[in-house]
Amino acid sequence: MKVAAVKAPGGLDKLAIETRPDPVAGPGEILVRVRASSLNFHDYAVAAGIIKTPDGRIPMSDGAGDVVAVGEGVTKFKVGDKVLSTFFPNWDAGEPNAARMVGVPGDGADGFAAELVAMPATAFTRQPKGWSHAEAATLPCAALTAWRALVVEAKVKAGDVVLTQGTGGVSIFALQLAKAMGATVIATSSSADKLARLKALGADHLINYKEDENWGRTAMALTGGRGVDEVVEIGGPGTMNQSIAASRIGGHISLIGVLTGWSGEIATATAMGKNITIKGLTVGSRQEQEEMIAAIDATGLKPVIDSSFPLEKISDAFAHQISQKHFGKICLEF
Repeated sequence: MKVAAVKAPGGLDKLAIETRPDPVAGPGEILVRVRASSLNFHDYAVAAGIIKTPDGRIPMSDGAGDVVAVGEGVTKFKVGDKVLSTFFPNWDAGEPNAARMVGVPGDGADGFAAELVAMPATAFTRQPKGWSHAEAATLPCAALTAWRALVVEAKVKAGDVVLTQGTGGVSIFALQLAKAMGATVIATSSSADKLARLKALGADHLINYKEDENWGRTAMALTGGRGVDEVVEIGGPGTMNQSIAASRIGGHISLIGVLTGWSGEIATATAMGKNITIKGLTVGSRQEQEEMIAAIDATGLKPVIDSSFPLEKISDAFAHQISQKHFGKICLEF
């Protein structure tokens, strides 16, 4: 089979296309012909060597494909089923813990930049009905993170106000899911063109954070002074204080990214005074993914895909990702 591999010490120029022996499905496993993957920041961090992995690691945490063989004892899937990976293959349900969060594909184990993978059947779910493999491959990391932020943790409901940041995969899924639930969405970006595209996706209010340094106060004003119910926080220390300023008393901030740095000064007194819940979260469980897919089937939601690349062009796909010119998800199809 053909694979992409990260050569130590990492770097986009160190991604190699190799041929390796085809895997075989053992007891409890399924053999999947991978048809698509999608890029997340986590995948870039592995490919670039920011997250250190063993030499020759096959990257990519997300994968969608067809079952081509089943191992002994597998009853959940059959040959021909369209399946979708899980970001945490050992996290079936319940609260996160150390044991459930190991073995992330493309990081703690080989991932989906490979034509064939053999993994436990419990590491997969079905795909949404009628979706292409590329569409399905956008879900396991980005969409599930947005789902857990809004539905599981913040418990967003119709009439609530959600604030999203930027136009990456999680933020766009958060916008789409929030609108599907009947929420009002305030979307931010530094690009007028991208703000227009967010408007077309249903955003109710738009803020250019490059032009408006106090965008948190602006968001508060857009709610009539009440504040937003949920912030999907991707920036981290560089944006957290504005998110706190935008939040209502008793509001919720889902910290899902630290794109502006690992640490910084946070307005803790304001967060305390507002009784804000700040919840750090990383993706979710297989049960939550199954619940999200059921909701997708019910609502007809479809992902926003910016572009697709063949496996041989994986370095070009990551270069496009770090250029920040994309809108929505970047996929690999092979």
